[in-house]
Amino acid sequence: MNFLFSDDQLTIAELVNKILSDRVTDEFRRDFANGDSPFDSTLWSTLADAGMLGVVLPEACGGSDLGMIEMCLMLQAQGHCLAPVPLLSTLVAGAMPIARFGSQSQQERYLGGVVAGEIVLSAALGELGKAPQSFVFEGAGSADKWVLSGTADAVPYAAQAAAVLLPARIGDDMALFVVDRQTSGVVLTDQHTTNGEPVARLALENVELDGEALLCRGPEGWAWLEQHVLVAVAALQLGVAEEALSRTAQYTSERQQFGVPISSFQAVAHRAADGYIDLEAMRSTLWQAAWRLSQGLPAEAEVRAARWWASEGGYRIAHSAQHLHGGIGADVDYPLHRFFLWAKQLELVGGGARAQMAILGRQLTDAARQQAQ
Repeated sequence: MNFLFSDDQLTIAELVNKILSDRVTDEFRRDFANGDSPFDSTLWSTLADAGMLGVVLPEACGGSDLGMIEMCLMLQAQGHCLAPVPLLSTLVAGAMPIARFGSQSQQERYLGGVVAGEIVLSAALGELGKAPQSFVFEGAGSADKWVLSGTADAVPYAAQAAAVLLPARIGDDMALFVVDRQTSGVVLTDQHTTNGEPVARLALENVELDGEALLCRGPEGWAWLEQHVLVAVAALQLGVAEEALSRTAQYTSERQQFGVPISSFQAVAHRAADGYIDLEAMRSTLWQAAWRLSQGLPAEAEVRAARWWASEGGYRIAHSAQHLHGGIGADVDYPLHRFFLWAKQLELVGGGARAQMAILGRQLTDAARQQAQ
């Protein structure tokens, strides 16, 4: 059994790492945070020119038609350098569901622009983990015309997106819609997040949509999107945690106290070792979940396990990194605090560790009941 990445996967990872790390240095992140750009459009265009924005999209739209493992490798690379680009929201939450469930006209309308780096997509990620009856959006209508109402907070890149994917209650059923940002009646209000990623409140009140806005009916589409987004968050968190722990190892090996590196102190070594254990658990659960999704296998439990470790392990590693850096770890002029902010933000996307454990527990008990019947 071969657990190694393929040559193509390694090539993608190396190329994305190089593109991102060559541009996104500590100095770049500091200057970008002090600016007012929502994301780095130059870096976005560079990724498009290299063909990386089409890696997981169909060949008919100019993509490479690869899978979730390749997507996670790209997100892991983004986490290493905290690149300010909308990879997760555009590709995983937007383009991949359209490629999977969208009509030919929907794919032609959006996916080519994504591959070319010309448009951004998003989704109401605040609805992750909710039962359909708890969705904030409610819709009514038929095949040719729909009316949608509701308000969602913290929609990533909503003000920059060409369209946003929204789940909605349709009576006792549900549906997933693709809503153009320019649609009459769509109101956006800027909001703020922990890591500085641009988000907005998206409000709709009796907004009329044509039949082309319907992406899919029933729970399958949103469940598919949710699983892939949660694994994508885990991949991004893995990259953040890897870099935070690596910087901590370097700092504690160089920082001296009483004439010796502080890494030689037992308490410091134990704290760092605990972080390494968390990191390896994050890594193994992520790739198990990503592989199962890429193979089209059931992955409900694996996704929740990976997402739990991303929350819990990411939280512990981020706190340990700051703690072991001492006061300098909280200095906003020192780069480490940005990894802490990203880790805290990613910890809660789609629900924190408690929420993931509760859902996983329900899944396991439901499966046990079914087997007992």
